Amino acid sequence: MKFVSFRTQSETHIGILKKNHILDLNALEKRSKKNSFESPMIPNDLKQLIEQSEVILPYVTTLLKDHDKDLEMSENGLVPLSEVEILAPIAQPEKIICVGLNYLDHCKETGLEPPASPVIFSKYANAIIGENQAIELPINSNQVDFEAELAIVIGKEAKYVSEEEAEDYIFGYTIMNDVSARDLQFTDGQWSRGKSADTFAPIGPAIVTKDEAGDPHNLEISLRLNLEIMQQSNTKNLIFNIPYIVSFLSQSMTLKPGDLIATGTPPGVGMGRNPQVWLKDGDQLTITIENIGTLSNHVKKHIPNSGATSKEKSTSNL
Repeated sequence: MKFVSFRTQSETHIGILKKNHILDLNALEKRSKKNSFESPMIPNDLKQLIEQSEVILPYVTTLLKDHDKDLEMSENGLVPLSEVEILAPIAQPEKIICVGLNYLDHCKETGLEPPASPVIFSKYANAIIGENQAIELPINSNQVDFEAELAIVIGKEAKYVSEEEAEDYIFGYTIMNDVSARDLQFTDGQWSRGKSADTFAPIGPAIVTKDEAGDPHNLEISLRLNLEIMQQSNTKNLIFNIPYIVSFLSQSMTLKPGDLIATGTPPGVGMGRNPQVWLKDGDQLTITIENIGTLSNHVKKHIPNSGATSKEKSTSNL
């Protein structure tokens, strides 16, 4: 199943992506209970669904079977994509964990040795945006870069998990663009500020359950900048595979349902090119990962409001 969060007018719903339509699960559930006083089971928040997935996924499967028997789509919660706003599937995860330098060729283009163990850093929830939302270029950076990544979505609490057990704790996968202000990243000497500017973590458009994603270690991954292919690889080229990453992290921190783990980016980033390529106002970015989907975002220059501080104004030409 490909779960999405979407908005119609002022209401937020959970749905399943079906080509050019979304099957509205909240509407479908209401219809199934129209002659019943039972309380709804499906929340309006996808993170809550993941937290309750052991109970809710079988229930959703039953609803889908009932839907497939009914050909009256308009009465059964099927909504055209053109009529909704796709949101980030998870807006407030407890953790956004990223793995750096996890493709050998990406290490080479950055001039760094392949790591002996995973390089871990974090992004924050303020950076999250969804499909078709704008990546804003901050006023204090002129070296903003792109990074296409497959992201793991944790399905249940995980602590001291072995590699053999790791798959049991994964709900599914999504796409993340690990947008990075390289000048801030390397000036600071650590990566938090350069990786966590507002809008620097586009994710989505869907979370694909692990049964539908196929082999996560054999997925084509690519990024286009203004229709030109900049990154193209396959997840089979990951240095540290997904069970190892989940197990490695769980030895130190408790992973929670809805946590996102970005698994690293393949070669072709703007920093590694000659000449280097930095994002600019009006650029269009499209990331495609086989079986997972396509995530599109545009780039715009941030224009400070009239209430900007003098310090912000003084850095606007950097």
